[in-house]
Amino acid sequence: MRGKLTPIIKLSPLCYLLMTIATQPQLTLEEFLKLPETEPASDFINGEIIQKPMPEGEHSLLRGKAFEVINKLAESQKIALALPELRCTFGGASIVPDVSVFRWGRIPKTPSGRIVNRFEIHPDWAIEILSPDQKFTKVLSKLLHCSRNGTELGWLINPEDESVLGIFPGQRVELYDAAEKLPILDGIELELTVEQVFGWLSFT
Repeated sequence: MRGKLTPIIKLSPLCYLLMTIATQPQLTLEEFLKLPETEPASDFINGEIIQKPMPEGEHSLLRGKAFEVINKLAESQKIALALPELRCTFGGASIVPDVSVFRWGRIPKTPSGRIVNRFEIHPDWAIEILSPDQKFTKVLSKLLHCSRNGTELGWLINPEDESVLGIFPGQRVELYDAAEKLPILDGIELELTVEQVFGWLSFT
């Protein structure tokens, strides 16, 4: 008596590719940090490498104005320091917020008192500006990661609808628009509305 024949299942090239990717070991944070830096920079979060888009006009101006306005008050009074495009490695991820703000006493220094090159701590205030070709959820996930790991305040600035999403401890989220006052890192005596932030884009 003949035995039963096992049916032959033909897999498409795409199935083979997906199976190959699924069986590959996930990149570790240590392995990611050994890779050459990209231009623009890449984030590593949840085991995924995501390259940031090349900044365009609105993005560049909002980023520049944000750390300029913050530093005008905070740095001069030695309250905090805002830094653009700084790699921060913490909580199993390595991200590059558009603007990272650190309280003065938390700025990591060398024994001689100079600022270090590698920041292995979370920012106290992280600011992200959404670019047209970025996924909202991917950018929000960075700020939620910050919130889970000690960051006091996050901003997600969305130029398309002129709104700012505030992210607070416990991953609480609040939406701000129009003439609403924006939340500021405690200790920095700065008042800004959403209208004022997007007013930075106008030259009329």
